[in-house]
Amino acid sequence: MPNYEQILQIKQGKGFIAALDQSGGSTPKALGLYGVDESYYTNEDQMYNLIHAMRARIATAPTFTGDKVIGAILFEMTMNREINGMPSAKYLWEERRIVPFLKIDNGLEPELNGVQIMKKIENLDTKLEHAALCGIFGTKMRSVIHQASKSGISNLVAQQFEVSEQINSHGLIPIIEPEIIISISDKVAAENILKKELLVCLDELPSDRQIILKLTLPDIAGTYLNLVNHPRVIRTVALSGGYNQGHANEKLSKNEGIIASFSRALTEGLSIKHSDEEFNEIIKQSISSIAYASSN
Repeated sequence: MPNYEQILQIKQGKGFIAALDQSGGSTPKALGLYGVDESYYTNEDQMYNLIHAMRARIATAPTFTGDKVIGAILFEMTMNREINGMPSAKYLWEERRIVPFLKIDNGLEPELNGVQIMKKIENLDTKLEHAALCGIFGTKMRSVIHQASKSGISNLVAQQFEVSEQINSHGLIPIIEPEIIISISDKVAAENILKKELLVCLDELPSDRQIILKLTLPDIAGTYLNLVNHPRVIRTVALSGGYNQGHANEKLSKNEGIIASFSRALTEGLSIKHSDEEFNEIIKQSISSIAYASSN
């Protein structure tokens, strides 16, 4: 069963969930934004060492604590490594009071019917058992919506909820992330379809099931209020989705009850070339501004 203190932190904590879960495909871009181009590494192991060093630098910054960062989503390699000489999930919770989550999806299938569903997650039960042993509270899995296709979005949501049942059976709380691409022309229509499909699936959940929703910030503020207030939803969080920090914070602040779960918008402006003092000041300002926008 989930840790009661961690449930309270996620339900009632003031702040946001940091997304530190860039996978193999997105790591080079994340490193590039951090000032680390491909001249810094010659193989995948070196690349992952560099991204872990960046994540550890963020996690050990003085202001990266549970006062404003209530949770953090980790990539599997991060979970299996150490921060400050402690297993990563253990460090986050015991030293920082930050609830640890694990990204579990293995990427996306090719686009079909306007969406990309998740690839089959191989050995999921084994992965979930290991995560629980590592002190992980919950998981995150991402699908992508490219157009307002009712049948496509319905299939995508159904897959997310099917996998979430397997996650719940291991005593972990799933974050369901059906991302809508921010540049699509029918984004509002897609948001309305997604809301209806999510509500149908939420209403069918047993009374003892709880999930977290991670959604693209809607074009019309308040679109997802029924989801925010649903009894099966512990918390609703928002991805930045390509918006810069200022724009993401502005949109977030207009959506009552939704808190941030930003990745790029959180690490914006950070560089490997910064001194610790410079780095810590930039991350402090980012954490403060994102936590403030999450306090709507």
